[in-house]
Amino acid sequence: MTARRGERGAASLLVTACVGLLLLVGSALAVVGAMVAAHRSAQAAADLAALSGAAAMGSGGDACATAGAVAQDNRARLVGCEVDNRVVTVEVEVSGPRWLGQDHDFTAEARAGPTGASAASS
Repeated sequence: MTARRGERGAASLLVTACVGLLLLVGSALAVVGAMVAAHRSAQAAADLAALSGAAAMGSGGDACATAGAVAQDNRARLVGCEVDNRVVTVEVEVSGPRWLGQDHDFTAEARAGPTGASAASS
């Protein structure tokens, strides 16, 4: 079976379109993956900062200063720290991916303190 003269090269156009679509989908998945990784990184930094702050407070140190140092060690910025009834609550921010015009930063919050302690309700 042979192709008609007017249909020559039609497969090349179809293959080019499919490759372009695959590249677009792959790029979108890479951006979403990077955003998920940044969010997980923010949450991990918040968890570590809160735990470190609570441990420092338990040994007589400055909870918020320790939490800030731990957040910075994890490439995050401490944007909030509160100590209430021996419970340390921190909020950190991590820069998100800067691909394809994305400029979203991710924040995460964590609390830590001794067992049985709870922050007072507002």
